[in-house]
Amino acid sequence: MGKRAKPEEIIAKLREVEVRLSQGETTGQAVRAIGVTEQTYYRWRKEYGGLQVGQAKRMKDMEMENRRLRKAISDLTLDNQILKEVLSGKY
Repeated sequence: MGKRAKPEEIIAKLREVEVRLSQGETTGQAVRAIGVTEQTYYRWRKEYGGLQVGQAKRMKDMEMENRRLRKAISDLTLDNQILKEVLSGKY
């Protein structure tokens, strides 16, 4: 497997495909030229289509922060449940 592409690289590749398509290339040809599969292209287009580089970076940062917060909530919920069990004498 290759390395994971950064949002700014993905957006640049999506723009390159748009240019190639406007020049008459087929989707398959344009996608091969940027070095990804059609499946990857369509997944990227769904996730990043229409975004500017700054927006994509911000979205990824927010997703990471969201993951971190979900983990913190999960840990606190578990701690809360353990304390309730200890207080009720069910340990």
